[in-house]
Amino acid sequence: MDLTVGANPYFWDTDRVCAFYGDLAAAPVARVVVGEQVCSKRLPLWQDALPDAIEALTAAGKTVALTSLALITLKRERKMTAQLFETGLVVEINDLSALRHLPEGREFWVGPLVNVYNEGTLRWLALQGATRICLPPELPLSSVARLAEAGRELGVAIEVWGFGRLPLAIAGRCYHARLHDRPKDNCQFVCGDDPDGRDVDTLDGQRFLTVNGVQTLSQASASAAYQVEALQEAGVAALRLSPQSTEFVAICGDYAARLSGSMTADALAESLAAKVPGGQLADGFLTGPSGAHWSRAG
Repeated sequence: MDLTVGANPYFWDTDRVCAFYGDLAAAPVARVVVGEQVCSKRLPLWQDALPDAIEALTAAGKTVALTSLALITLKRERKMTAQLFETGLVVEINDLSALRHLPEGREFWVGPLVNVYNEGTLRWLALQGATRICLPPELPLSSVARLAEAGRELGVAIEVWGFGRLPLAIAGRCYHARLHDRPKDNCQFVCGDDPDGRDVDTLDGQRFLTVNGVQTLSQASASAAYQVEALQEAGVAALRLSPQSTEFVAICGDYAARLSGSMTADALAESLAAKVPGGQLADGFLTGPSGAHWSRAG
């Protein structure tokens, strides 16, 4: 089992993007997905950083893929999606409508925003050319094991969400713009004010969700720290790590140590709690009674 870094879901300026991928080149991860997944309006403001990021990551020996948008609705978004396949890089599909642009015979990856919940869906994607699939993060460990077995039979590498705020939903409305009384078309990119998303609490003060433009995330950062051995035994090929704005390279290093056996689950959990926004962790979708449950709690 090794590590894959997923596409950054947040809106960062060009300088921060350059610094992030420059640092990530030295991290102990096997592959990195880059590009804009959440909002097509953001990409023109930072896409100039992409060629240097791809070059630095490739030179460091990482396999690099480009993500599609998670929700493709506009003509210009369809055009952007078609252009992804012209780059020659592997494309990670997060909206199945992107398949209509897939050149014949071209392999692709499937991201965690596609609902691969059963063997039939996995088999169909494999027949279209999928060689790597990151399962949606809400699956329990028993389903992960079943799909990992099917993936081995089909020659498809299966990834599981290993770290980061969970992608729960994508909508047509922009929560950040609405919060600031701005129409979506004149949002003035206010989501950039919150580099790890804007936390949302319930009316009685419980920590609940995080909004990121048109995306809803969990407020807790998910971690598979306590399920590493079970996932290895199930045949999972990689853990997916989702970026955050601070200490991410150190987090990658901690996960690499956990996979090699030189760091315990408790030590990883303790380290993560000090690094994630809000200090809240969860692994309930894999093994708990609810998604927000955390194995170490109590």
